[in-house]
Amino acid sequence: MELLGKIKLIGDIKTYGDNGFRKRELVLTTEEQYPQHILIEFIQNNCELLDNYSIGQTVRIGINIRGREWESPDQGIKYFNSIQGWRIESLDDQVMNSAPEDLPIESNNSPKDDDLTEDDLPF
Repeated sequence: MELLGKIKLIGDIKTYGDNGFRKRELVLTTEEQYPQHILIEFIQNNCELLDNYSIGQTVRIGINIRGREWESPDQGIKYFNSIQGWRIESLDDQVMNSAPEDLPIESNNSPKDDDLTEDDLPF
């Protein structure tokens, strides 16, 4: 799955537990009629993917949705979801790099209506 939007926040890398589990959070604001602020976690080696990005950049993020079950001793079973990012690419670069010169040029060699034979379709 993918999400598109502008980076609202990039957190610091945080380390948890004795095993050194690492996590870094990013908040993405979608660009739609009712913008959503979506928290995306980048874990372990994917934390460094965010090093070259900054707040305000428009990006496309590849995500996985994760779910887990937890049994509380006094409240029973609870379920939690998280969104984990595994790829990120800037869309600002693509917009800046597509100059009008990159657009296809129309050719004047298209057949005219009177050049069509009975077997040729006009569309």
